[in-house]
Amino acid sequence: MSVARITEITSTSEKGFDDAVASGIKRAAKTLKNITAAWVKDQQVEVKKNKISQYRVCLKVTFILED
Repeated sequence: MSVARITEITSTSEKGFDDAVASGIKRAAKTLKNITAAWVKDQQVEVKKNKISQYRVCLKVTFILED
């Protein structure tokens, strides 16, 4: 039997939403062990001078707790 926990993180990128998700998972993996899933709860963009300057995602990351 295993027990999972879900934590919420926010990640940003200047390249796009996919990059924001990938960098968020990469960073989360440095401190969270046994990540099994993640889903995008929300997406936002920051606009400066009428252009997108930053992509932001709010992720819910699932990981299995160790015994």
